[in-house]
Amino acid sequence: MDSLNIKELSCPVCHEIFKAPVELSCSHNVCKECLQQLWRTKGTRECPVCGRTSSKNPSCNLVLKTLCESFLKERNEKRSAGSEICSLHGEKLKLVCLENKQPVPYKRNSNMEKTLKESSRKPEYTEHQIKEQFKKLRQFLRDEEASTIIALREEEDQKKQKMKQKLEDVNRHISALSHTIKDLEETMKANEVCFLKVSDLLVSLFCSEPDPQMPSGVLIYMPRYLGNLPYRVWKKMLNSVQKTPVILDPNTAHPRLVLSHDLTRVKYIWNEQPFPDNQERFDFCECVLGSEGFNSGMHFWEVEVKESECWSVGVTTESNQRKGHDFCNSNVWCVKYDPYRLLGSGFPIEEHIVCVRVDLDYDGGTVSFSDPITNTHLHTFTTTFTDVIFPFFCNLDEVKCLKILPVKL
Repeated sequence: MDSLNIKELSCPVCHEIFKAPVELSCSHNVCKECLQQLWRTKGTRECPVCGRTSSKNPSCNLVLKTLCESFLKERNEKRSAGSEICSLHGEKLKLVCLENKQPVPYKRNSNMEKTLKESSRKPEYTEHQIKEQFKKLRQFLRDEEASTIIALREEEDQKKQKMKQKLEDVNRHISALSHTIKDLEETMKANEVCFLKVSDLLVSLFCSEPDPQMPSGVLIYMPRYLGNLPYRVWKKMLNSVQKTPVILDPNTAHPRLVLSHDLTRVKYIWNEQPFPDNQERFDFCECVLGSEGFNSGMHFWEVEVKESECWSVGVTTESNQRKGHDFCNSNVWCVKYDPYRLLGSGFPIEEHIVCVRVDLDYDGGTVSFSDPITNTHLHTFTTTFTDVIFPFFCNLDEVKCLKILPVKL
């Protein structure tokens, strides 16, 4: 019995040792009571592990039931015999508290180990993301430099072609004059009487011809390329960059929530991720907070909730309890789409909508929700804020993300 992994004897819903386990058609096991409650809540007969629909009523797994009863009996016997067994993990106590000399369970340190591992992993991941963002910025500047130089080269070619054409015109004119002079010289040799007339004609010809002039617009117009160059590049970059008014805080995310690399999208997964159980993190409600709190002023953000089957969006206080199931009982102002009745308090949205806009007026004490696509008001909460207010987001859809939409600067 000691060789059994306690996870193999634990229900995937309540995470306790199986009580009356039943086996689904997909071979996964669940407590009978947990499965019935889950199916009533979701309205579908899906397996909580793999999501497959069960077409028939599950049967009791007598073998697993016997194993669980034997495990519980053996654990209770060890406890009654005075063995130093951790009541939470069923393992022998391996450490001793230095203050009271009492044994403590070794696994109490597992959360500290997770925290240490996460704290060493996050800087590497964050550094990688920083490098990727600056890589994009450098590429933008390289592209701008290349396009500016290409434009300069194209203008240079145009100016050279214009000067070349002008020079060819001058050369053709000089050649024509040379032929005229040569013809006149031949005429003068043949008939000396015409000498004076030809001389007058030559004087008139050269005096009437203006000197070749430099055409306008043949020089490179340098202000086009150098004038306010940094400002023009910055302005172009500004037009291509968008700002997201709210960024998600991964340190608060429930272990069943997955955030995007840019911290603007959140999706639900069934299996919990091995996150450290830090004080800021939700451990029961599948929520995540925004990274910045507000204690004055007016703020707004828009959230794309398109096609998500179960979600909640709103604000809460910084001091609201994130551990346990009391989070939604007070200091939460939100709207929700909850056809399966899985979420806590909040103003219900009865139909699918694409987007929700949240308008927070801290000093005025209001939180308003609207549909920006149809310009429809959904609900307004009125209160008096005294604590720092944080945006919060809940998504129980394993396929569709909630996405905080960017705004143009």
